Parts: sequence; C-alpha cells; structure tokens
Amino acid sequence: MSTVLVESTLSDDERRSRLFAGDIFVYAPKPSTLALVEFTREMIRDAFGGLDPEKAQYEMAVEDYAALLAQLKPRFIHHPRCKELIRDLLAEHGADPAQTYFDVPRLRTSTSDDYLTSGIAYAFHPHRDTWYSAPFCQLNWWMPIFDIVPENGLAFHPKYFAGPVLNNSETYDYYEWNATNRASAAKHIKSDTRVQPKPQEEIELFPQTRVAAPSGGMMIFSAQQLHSSVPNSTGRTRFSIDFRTVHHADVVGHHGAANVDSACTGTTMRDYLRATDLATLPEELCLEYDQVPPKSDALLVFGDAALKAQAPLGIA
Repeated sequence: MSTVLVESTLSDDERRSRLFAGDIFVYAPKPSTLALVEFTREMIRDAFGGLDPEKAQYEMAVEDYAALLAQLKPRFIHHPRCKELIRDLLAEHGADPAQTYFDVPRLRTSTSDDYLTSGIAYAFHPHRDTWYSAPFCQLNWWMPIFDIVPENGLAFHPKYFAGPVLNNSETYDYYEWNATNRASAAKHIKSDTRVQPKPQEEIELFPQTRVAAPSGGMMIFSAQQLHSSVPNSTGRTRFSIDFRTVHHADVVGHHGAANVDSACTGTTMRDYLRATDLATLPEELCLEYDQVPPKSDALLVFGDAALKAQAPLGIA
C-alpha cells in the first residue's frame, strides 16, 4: 500500500524514489507556499470584485462564472511572478533549482453541488496523468488556496498504482489535444464533450486516501497515481494550485514509475522550464519521449479482450 509521509526530511533523491514507488508526501505551509497563496488570493479577489470567491457561485449565472474563470486562469498561469514563486517553493522543499524543471502552475476550481463541473472547471474522473502524455518521471505538486476539508479535495486510489486499469488512453494525443480541445474549455458549461482518457472498467473508489491540508500545505505525488476530484458537497468552491516537475537526471536516465497501462501519444516534456533560468529541456531529450510508450505485459490489448489479458491488480 502507499504511505503518506508528513514533513519528511528525506533528500530530494530519496523522495523521488519513494514517489515513483507510490508514496505521497505532505508538507505544512512554508514561507514560499504562503507567498504563492497570498499572491493567488489577490488575483482571485480582484477577479470576483466584492463577492466572496468561495461563495460567488450562488450569486452568478453559471455562464458568467465560466467566462470569469476563462479570463482569470490564463492570467494567473502566464503571470511572471508565478514562475518566481515556484522557483522559491522548489528550493524551500529541497529540490535543486538547477536540476528541476517545472511546468506553469494551473489554478483549479471545484464548485459545490454540481454548479460547474465541466470545461474550465472540469471535475476529474479517476485518471492517471500518464494517460495524458505525461512522462513517468513527472511529479505532481498540489496545494489549496483556501482551507479545504476531505469533502472538497482530491481522492487517491492507491490500490491501482502498480496494476493496470482498462482505459482508452490510446485515443489521446497531446499535440492534437492542444490544437483542438484546450482552447475550447470555457465553452463546455452544461456538459463536456471532449474525449479524454478514462477507465473502461468499474473502479473501486473505496477505500481511498484523502489528504486535507491547510491553505499553503503542499502535497506531492507521482503522475502514475490514480486520483480523482472528490464530489464537492461543502457549499464552498475549492480553489487550488497544481504544477508538475521533472528532474534532469530522471529524464536522462528514464527513471520513474513503471508504465502499467498507458498508451497515449505525444509528450508534455517540452513544457517544462528549468527553475533557475526558465530554459527548456534539450530537444534531443524530448524526442526520446516523443513516441508511443511501451506497454507492460500486464495489458496486451485494449477493448473487450483486455479484461482477459489483465494481470491481478498490484498494491503499491
């Protein structure tokens, strides 16, 4: 089973090794995360004017709410201050900024009681980021902007970390998604018709692991972790930030979690920026990942016959 390590003093090398094996790390708020929280709160409050951001969904038409997020989220993502704050955050958490590459931070929203769960505020079904063309050395960093409770955070399904899940990731190509689907997110309000990788078998959602960190508390987990959005029933919108990292040595050495069931194409590797100077990874390294990933012997085919080809689910 996966272990949740709280305020671990392991080195970054040791931490990455444990993350690739299925463990989850949680850290209390630190000066760098609180600085990012305060900067983000200012942007959110400016966008919502005099409304309480966590309650604004009850005072706005859903179309207006989606339009507001469509302006706020790109403004946050591309703000140069975000990159500076991420660099400080990585250093304070023991990562070497000269060897660590990150992608731009995303501002996420999870509204309450099914107010807006598609498009710009997509409520994620159980999934692995590796189904979305992420490399297996990718680590996900996630933290809430306002305090959360277990009923509006993330759920992990660690039972599936080491074993295959029947899925349709072979339909996903990262370059096609960016060209045809990403820009249309705000148009999907009542439902989301974009084809995304999903389990093609019933997932046992319970037992599951939930971590309810305070605002500015940081959670780190592998892109291989099967996780989902907890259906928000709290009456308050959850605001959170997530970004991803890769370590140069892991990229060069092809270190990371095992591929048990991903068959997507393309790679996100060109999205990462070196924390020290925002340089991208060399193209020759990216090309090594720009191919269909090898499938494990545990999952030989997709479709109806795949259930018969599955090995027993492993426990991380």
